[in-house]
Amino acid sequence: MPALERGHIAPVTYLFGTAPAHAGATPAEAVNDAGGDSPPDRSGGFKSISNISMYALARRGMSAEEMFAYLRSRDFEDGEVELECERLLRVGLLDDLALAQTLVRTLTDRKGLGRGSIVAELRRRKIDSSAIEEALDELEAGGELERAIAIAQKRAPQLRSLDAVTARRRLGAFLQRKGYSGSVISTAVARALEPTGPVFR
Repeated sequence: MPALERGHIAPVTYLFGTAPAHAGATPAEAVNDAGGDSPPDRSGGFKSISNISMYALARRGMSAEEMFAYLRSRDFEDGEVELECERLLRVGLLDDLALAQTLVRTLTDRKGLGRGSIVAELRRRKIDSSAIEEALDELEAGGELERAIAIAQKRAPQLRSLDAVTARRRLGAFLQRKGYSGSVISTAVARALEPTGPVFR
């Protein structure tokens, strides 16, 4: 996909004719104007590709690369797909940094994932590499360790029936699957299974 630059949001410029009735509406409002819950058909040139992109964004946030691939899969030509993605970037409906920041918060706060798993998910979502790096800058090392310790301490009581060696191995593997680094795992496991914590055989 040709590079699509992120930057300050410029005033909307509609390419073919006057602005549609739903200009300035949220993605969900635009979908309602375009025909409710059913995906719009392909007739209508720019209007059609705009309706289809807005319908997709009403369902979930998308990276610029994801949107480009999605519209290409709907058999639009590369030229009109590029124009539509550029329009969405200008009005701020495509913003890889904002999407990356949202995903980082969700994956840490709701799923308790570590940096490794977060990076893998952001890459899977085809988010721009510079946006990934900037979003990850917000992840402080100390904060990640605190999250890992909290997760390990919550998990530890479920391992009471195991001997200490097996409990450490199971808990370490659990944190590894969540994407935490080796040093973070070692500290979190030690803290969760320390003598003042759950008693193991």
